[in-house]
Amino acid sequence: MINQERAKPTRQFNPETVKPDMPVVCSDDGQFAVVDHLEGKDTIKLKKDGTGKHHFIPTSWVKLVDDKIHIDRPGAQAMKEWRTET
Repeated sequence: MINQERAKPTRQFNPETVKPDMPVVCSDDGQFAVVDHLEGKDTIKLKKDGTGKHHFIPTSWVKLVDDKIHIDRPGAQAMKEWRTET
């Protein structure tokens, strides 16, 4: 069988579109974090979680920015793979 799935359009990510307090939404459409700020051009620092720790995600996970940051993976996976402030 031929796979007839259409390719999704890609948009180049502009780090300047990341703003403090933007919700971060995972691929299963649930919000799992809020942006604290952009660190450099390749890391997003997230606001402290319930345990009082900051987490960091790479901008390479970002697939779309509108009024939210949309990432390319489910929230549970993202939380396993994010970097945590020590």
